[in-house]
Amino acid sequence: MMLSKVSAAGAAPVDLNGPGHYVHWGVIQVSVANLVVVGIMVAVFILALVLPFPKGRGRK
Repeated sequence: MMLSKVSAAGAAPVDLNGPGHYVHWGVIQVSVANLVVVGIMVAVFILALVLPFPKGRGRK
């Protein structure tokens, strides 16, 4: 009984047993999962460019 609760708690929120989903742009084909990862990477890169660096305390 306890094993079924543990396996249910560790289950993925998305069914990973099915075929992958792909996006097509002419000759370019990319999976949706990879497209999400690339989008997050671009967002983090843009945030790193826009957000200021932390300022150090004044030197004495």
